[in-house]
Amino acid sequence: MYLKLLHLRQFRNYSDQKVLFEAPKTILLGNNAQGKSNLLEAVELLSTLKSHRVSRDRDLIFDLQPTAQVSATLKRDVGTLDLAITLRSQGGRTVYLNGQSLRRQLDFLSVLNVVQFSSLDLELVRGGPEHRRNWLDRLLVQLEPIYAYILQQYNQVLRQRNALLKQIKQNSEEMETQKQAELQLWDTQLAVAGTRVLRRRDRVLERLIPLAQAWHQSISGSTELLEIIYQPNVNLGLQNQSLSTAPPEQIQQAFFDKIITRAIAEQKQGISLVGPHRDDVMFTINQTIARNYGSSGQQRTLVLALKLAELQLIEEVVGEPPLLLLDDVLAELDLLRQNQLLDAIGDRFQTLITSTHLGAFDTQWLKHTQILNVKAGEITPFNSW
Repeated sequence: MYLKLLHLRQFRNYSDQKVLFEAPKTILLGNNAQGKSNLLEAVELLSTLKSHRVSRDRDLIFDLQPTAQVSATLKRDVGTLDLAITLRSQGGRTVYLNGQSLRRQLDFLSVLNVVQFSSLDLELVRGGPEHRRNWLDRLLVQLEPIYAYILQQYNQVLRQRNALLKQIKQNSEEMETQKQAELQLWDTQLAVAGTRVLRRRDRVLERLIPLAQAWHQSISGSTELLEIIYQPNVNLGLQNQSLSTAPPEQIQQAFFDKIITRAIAEQKQGISLVGPHRDDVMFTINQTIARNYGSSGQQRTLVLALKLAELQLIEEVVGEPPLLLLDDVLAELDLLRQNQLLDAIGDRFQTLITSTHLGAFDTQWLKHTQILNVKAGEITPFNSW
């Protein structure tokens, strides 16, 4: 797939800006806080309908305007597609495909595939479990758009159950007894919805792990062994059987068993302590936990291997190479890892790269690259090369 045109209107610090992409690789060049990352964020929004930077649409809209729009022209094997999303400061969105508004936003998620790699992705290794869960969920939405609906269902059940637990914590013993029957109903829904999440997370990791291990071997010069271990919050007790192939009833029973053991703690704290919202993914390098003991270089190698594996997996599943968005990431990599990344990209993946200078790029590589200046929300061709 190839992004031909991007049009931003009242989005972030862009009033009205069109960008025509004329090469497989585009460098967005400029000082910090000029709008380079905002442009990548707009592409991410068209792909996932989410921003990894903010949760409210009003924060994406320029200068207190009532609406913003991001639109694009995308070339795929099936033909040329026009995408657009309208954001409203008061809430509510409309998405368009080829000029027609879509009733289900789910139908929009499978159109544009991207892999984003930014300096923030080092939190995949260094940060808390929520970073790894979010990473896994974003990848799943790219591969299985229906997963966005499955995750939404689970989160709705979780919110309702948490609200009930909070009531039980705050109310009298008589009221608590009345609420127990209702809580059992939410327990069942949590187990059913949570099982769907668990099985899909496990399935995508089964496919991603060998790809990430191969990339990691290549980047590290076969000196390090990467292991990736999914750590579900629910103790499933499976022997030589994966979550994705285990009977759903078996996983649901494990939910109920864990809920029983945590029931008193949940009601005292007024919050759900069981379920995939508390899962984690553990990375080890040569049998050492990367988060605690990995060097800075090892952690960067790990994240780079994960991102290259994402690119490869999406291409295998979707049948077309996704876009790659590199947001201020080259400065985080040493020269060897920079070259490995750029060599792996080649012309195979359309790539948008933000940078404050051109010194990190090989001269030959730059000759086949479109370079755009970004300054105060305006984009112009770079004419000094």
